[in-house]
Amino acid sequence: MIFSVRHVTGFRYEPEVRESIMEVRMQPRSDARQRCLTFSLEVTPHANVMFYRDFLGNTVHHFDIPGRQGQITISAHAIVDVDQPLSLDAGQTLDWAAIDAGLTEAGHWDMLLPSRYARPTALLEDLERELRFTRGTAPPLETLLELNAALYRAFEYAPNSTQVDSPIDDALRTRQGVCQDFAHVMIALVRRLGIPCRYVSGYLFHADQKPDRSLEGATHAWVEAFLPDLGWVAFDPTNNLTGSQRHIRVAIGRDYSDVPPTRGVYKGNADGELSVSVAVALVDAPQPEELRPATVIRRPRPADAAPSSPAFQDQQQQQ
Repeated sequence: MIFSVRHVTGFRYEPEVRESIMEVRMQPRSDARQRCLTFSLEVTPHANVMFYRDFLGNTVHHFDIPGRQGQITISAHAIVDVDQPLSLDAGQTLDWAAIDAGLTEAGHWDMLLPSRYARPTALLEDLERELRFTRGTAPPLETLLELNAALYRAFEYAPNSTQVDSPIDDALRTRQGVCQDFAHVMIALVRRLGIPCRYVSGYLFHADQKPDRSLEGATHAWVEAFLPDLGWVAFDPTNNLTGSQRHIRVAIGRDYSDVPPTRGVYKGNADGELSVSVAVALVDAPQPEELRPATVIRRPRPADAAPSSPAFQDQQQQQ
């Protein structure tokens, strides 16, 4: 399936700020199951955009706007070809001993260690006991499928219920969150099973007949767990899905902190407003005439911030 993805992000500042420096992770990955055929990135005000690949192979565009500005707009457009993933059979995977042996050969130790947003807490251990997921009770793939479904049932999807930097305890305490929170909770639990697990930032194509819980018109996040006989297998606990052609991968990381769609700093003392619009369509289907209304998040400048200190501006997955 070939998709057209348009992602427009706007930052508005009152009063104007000085010198914005920003990184952007919006270019879909190209690998064995997905190919980014074309990609363009436009920045207003005009900026000289450069790019590099980070330590996980994600494409990172970056730019510096030295003058004063009250508004920045970043418009990304990609054409992506996504193949159907391998079918999963819960009985085909290796046992736990084979998982450990395969891990020794494959490495991926960085995806087993606690990370900034996916780390053990007392509330996570409470959830682990509640769900009763342990090694050995079922084959590894079956365990992951059941965990994916259990998190879908245990947590309510609630837009704007958490912030870009919310720890997993916020979602664990209220049993609600957005896709970013679902992914972090599942990553932390899967790593405790001794299975490497990583965060995936991207987009989900919402077909009309699919009752997805996550919102259309926004970015999305899910996880991938490493099983030696299958490779990296995708799980979407927000929607109780496994990876499909509808999941368009942009960046992978240990957790959200490695892969925010935008990350930057600016100089100035201003209130900030972030707006995000995403449109995903099949290339052979009619293109949407307009992006969906942007999700707008207002972020007041902290009252005690010094006028000359840098202010951070990260974009959350699935507001």
